[in-house]
Amino acid sequence: MEHIQCLIIGGGPAGYTAAIYASRAGLVPVLYEGLQPGGQLTTTTDIENFPGFEKGIDGQGLMDAMRAQALRLGADLRSGTVTAADLSSRPFRFSTDDGNEVEAEAVIIATGATARYLGLPSEEKFKGMGVSACATCDGFFYRGKAVAVVGGGDTACEEATYLASLCSKVYMIVRRDVLRASEAMQDRVRKTGNIEILWNCNTEEVLGDATGVTGARLLRKDGTRFEIKVDGFFLAIGHHPNSELFSRWVNVDANGYIVTEGKTSRTNVEGVFAAGDVQDPLYRQAVTAAASGCRAALDLEKFLSSK
Repeated sequence: MEHIQCLIIGGGPAGYTAAIYASRAGLVPVLYEGLQPGGQLTTTTDIENFPGFEKGIDGQGLMDAMRAQALRLGADLRSGTVTAADLSSRPFRFSTDDGNEVEAEAVIIATGATARYLGLPSEEKFKGMGVSACATCDGFFYRGKAVAVVGGGDTACEEATYLASLCSKVYMIVRRDVLRASEAMQDRVRKTGNIEILWNCNTEEVLGDATGVTGARLLRKDGTRFEIKVDGFFLAIGHHPNSELFSRWVNVDANGYIVTEGKTSRTNVEGVFAAGDVQDPLYRQAVTAAASGCRAALDLEKFLSSK
């Protein structure tokens, strides 16, 4: 059984930032990067809103830079995933997909959240080429163009109104004949002139070519098929926090997001901290994830120094 002081689970901006801070504190953190090293940002092309990059940076490049920085400072970054956890007592015990067993005095959970997609092959084909699950991240690239937003809840309405401030036309693709959003959000949509709601519609296929998304083919409940021309196709049907492995011990909310105490990264289990999208149902931005990774490392360092 390998014994370590600081284990970080997840290789996105929260995990890498936590590794940077923990390394500088001399904790020699071990970080398991998971199935998708770099997290959701690796599926994003250009990032215009991460501070410090005047001309923007692609998602993979940003994650590669964070990873390299953590390595340079002494973090032990490992490929693979944590497949089992026991948080019932310290040191905490974990199993990994390569058969390794580790125990840790403290742990940072930074496993992120997975955006829900429709599951279409064409949707997968055009990820990063017009298909996106983050209007705040990618809406800028569609200034003056037509886009579609799939969903009928608060998030979909919020993303549609945000995109409407940038784009010439926003189609909302809603599978029912009503919106699930709050009345206030519905009112915002109704008052936004360049939003058109396509009721009772499901997406059959995302259309595109070598340059990216060019449109979508939709199917109404009455059997009618038709196509819309759009340059961007945004999913706003929710996120799924990757917290199942730990929810037996740590408190989660009704949607599965890990609950942290106040403005800290502490969970209800002493020595277990959470950072990034796995505990953030609201913002889900790279910069806020990185900031929470910083907080988690500082909280963990303070915890260990008090023992």
